[in-house]
Amino acid sequence: MEFTAQQIAQYIGGVIEGKADASVHTFAKIEEGVEGALSFYYDPKFEPYVYQTRSTIILVPSTFQPAQPVKATLVRVDDPRMAIGRLLSLYESMKPKRTGIDPLAYVSPTAKIGKDVYLAPFAAVGDGAEIGDGTALHPHATVGAGAKVGKDCILYANATVYHDCRVGDRCILHAGSVVGADGFGFAPSADGYEKIPQIGIAVLEDDVELGANACVDRATMGATIIHNDVKIDNLVQVGHNVEVKSHTVLCAQVGIAGSTTVGEWCTFTGQVGVAGHISIADRTTLGAQSGVPGNIRKPGQTLMGYPAIDPKVFARSSAVFKTLPDMAIQLRQLQKEVEALKSQIANSNS
Repeated sequence: MEFTAQQIAQYIGGVIEGKADASVHTFAKIEEGVEGALSFYYDPKFEPYVYQTRSTIILVPSTFQPAQPVKATLVRVDDPRMAIGRLLSLYESMKPKRTGIDPLAYVSPTAKIGKDVYLAPFAAVGDGAEIGDGTALHPHATVGAGAKVGKDCILYANATVYHDCRVGDRCILHAGSVVGADGFGFAPSADGYEKIPQIGIAVLEDDVELGANACVDRATMGATIIHNDVKIDNLVQVGHNVEVKSHTVLCAQVGIAGSTTVGEWCTFTGQVGVAGHISIADRTTLGAQSGVPGNIRKPGQTLMGYPAIDPKVFARSSAVFKTLPDMAIQLRQLQKEVEALKSQIANSNS
């Protein structure tokens, strides 16, 4: 596939500076540019590569003012990252899609399979399950009995949708991800722990993406719900009966305990831990390794640390924390001096 600067500019609403007929057939990072490649620039620390790169076309911010001559054709846009994302999506959508059911795939006689579906070798579809039009199951992907997967989804190798669970349209489940494993429910007894049956389901709405080895547990009763356009990174754990509202992003190794509600447009960065049975307001941003033991009621906050607090307060607290050993030594010395002064005063008064 080959595109000219003119075609690219028209598609993303950009302004050309250079050769409108310059053409590209691949993508490359600006620091690794080659002839025929499209790159993008948005971070000032990469500006030297704008002048050095061999890429044929570069997407740059509308406000960019070159300090040196630029060999490449520039396409000016408001947001180069968003523009490159649109172009990558277009490029991906133009790749031919595989269809058909491999003889080594297993499909239950009672399953319903839509049009233009691809089932790779050793993919499995259980009794009464439904697979929507255009969906692809890669090797060893499994859709359990009674489960439903919508249209134009991709289940990569070893992705699993347990029995009776629901996956909407245009969802992507990366390798090893699991929808609907049992929630972590056990009742302590004199003899150990008694398992509490998890009879609910897990639901992914439309345009949800699960990273590799991410897990969304089924509910004890009712449903664990991941709403539209939620993006979940690798190794994320979403507990039973959790509700994650639309457009929220959960980055690597986030863990959310059961029965918690997470609002819309939230961002949880790496290794955030969230307690169970709490609510988190819309548009909350949590910094890496933050811990949330209780409700966050005010929307739009950025928090960090454990317990999660204002980042500036956390930074000042961290600076103090580093000096605590020296402060402890000083405190003990001051205590000794105070005791000595008290003894001197007592002796002088006697």
